[in-house]
Amino acid sequence: MTLTSRSIRLAARAVLLHEDRLLLVNAWPASKGSDLWCAPGGGAEAHSSLPDNLAREVHEETGLRVAVGAPCLINEFHSPRRQWHQVEVFFRCTLLDGAHLDAAWRDPEGIVTSRRWVTRAEMAEITVRPRALESVAWSDADVPGYDPLELILE
Repeated sequence: MTLTSRSIRLAARAVLLHEDRLLLVNAWPASKGSDLWCAPGGGAEAHSSLPDNLAREVHEETGLRVAVGAPCLINEFHSPRRQWHQVEVFFRCTLLDGAHLDAAWRDPEGIVTSRRWVTRAEMAEITVRPRALESVAWSDADVPGYDPLELILE
């Protein structure tokens, strides 16, 4: 077994449905060669709970405020080439205020540049990861679910 000095990154992500639409953010801007979309969220900061990290990340990336509920999916992905491995815990969330995505909102970290509400039918037209997100969001899958290690889209 080959070990690297890189540790596994832990992240929290939101499964947020509103009026039968799921909130997604761009994970890799199209200008960089990908149209990848994912649930909002991000890396956990030490000494803060996963739900607290998630509420902060959702607000940073979308401008929305959420209440964080129960976990519903665990996902892993990796890139052996970049020695990158991330474990994500997805939580069901509910809005604390309006669902309007202000076009003027900017992610302070500059990572998320687009966000949108999508129907289940629209998800079939775009690249979304993890693959299990759709079935978990619309409660087709056993919860909590586990989406095993998959190669990152690069």
